[in-house]
Amino acid sequence: MRISVVLATYNSPQWLEKVLWGYAVQTRRADEIVIADDGSTRETLLTIERLRRAFRLPLKHAWHEDNGFRKCEILNKAILAATGDYLVFSDGDCIPRRDFLAVHAAYAARKRFLSGGLVRLPLPLSEQLDVNDVFSGRAFAASWLLRHGLRPDKKCFMIATPKALGGAMDRLTTTRATWNGHNASGWRDDLIRVNGFDERMGYGGEDRELGERLVNLGVQPMQIRHRAVCIHLEHGRGYVDADVIRWNIAHRAKVRQQRATWTEFGIRKEAAAATQRDRLPFAPAISLSERRAA
Repeated sequence: MRISVVLATYNSPQWLEKVLWGYAVQTRRADEIVIADDGSTRETLLTIERLRRAFRLPLKHAWHEDNGFRKCEILNKAILAATGDYLVFSDGDCIPRRDFLAVHAAYAARKRFLSGGLVRLPLPLSEQLDVNDVFSGRAFAASWLLRHGLRPDKKCFMIATPKALGGAMDRLTTTRATWNGHNASGWRDDLIRVNGFDERMGYGGEDRELGERLVNLGVQPMQIRHRAVCIHLEHGRGYVDADVIRWNIAHRAKVRQQRATWTEFGIRKEAAAATQRDRLPFAPAISLSERRAA
């Protein structure tokens, strides 16, 4: 099984660097990592090129111009750019524990997608984390995190749970397994069968809407929130719009009620645009950094 990681980012190169440290020390390395970049400046491009050289990471950079929140659109472009048959999705502000990809690979199965978890760090601790914290693994030790400012709440259980008990905790949790943008995985062909992300959706449940269409298709979610863990670096959210969130909620209710599996505003739209531009089927939009590496 060939695994492509898809990481969404926007103008957060310092956070993205910390995240890529986590992928540099995975026990099961990614076959490729596609950075789904929603219009960042050149600083992100330079960070990607530097880390590709420093850690020999198999990085691709899918990019489009900054024209507001278009995360779903760049994620669809990243799906087209990905060459793996299995895709693991996360964000450029979520550092994976070193067994993160190994867990996703171990539980991947047909007619299934996986739903992982995250622990949110406060801003001072997010800023403090350095490469040695990630490489040594102490950034994922609950005792170390609590000493350095992590608030003790129920989410601490995800990172404090011994690995041998992770499966039991996932069976006991009352949290539903959903497609989470910060930590989810599935088969590329399943994502194409539902036409990927709905590009009309702004911030607020846009990832879960994709999962709801997958469930309607017969792809069942499996909870791995205590087994596949990442830590979330805090940041501002200037893109939150109450009107967009209300529309998203109403749209998701319609998807569930109608048991919809397909969106007309997804991957096929991107593929058609790429074909018209490059005269190649399913040609991805890629940045200069990927062309240089080709």
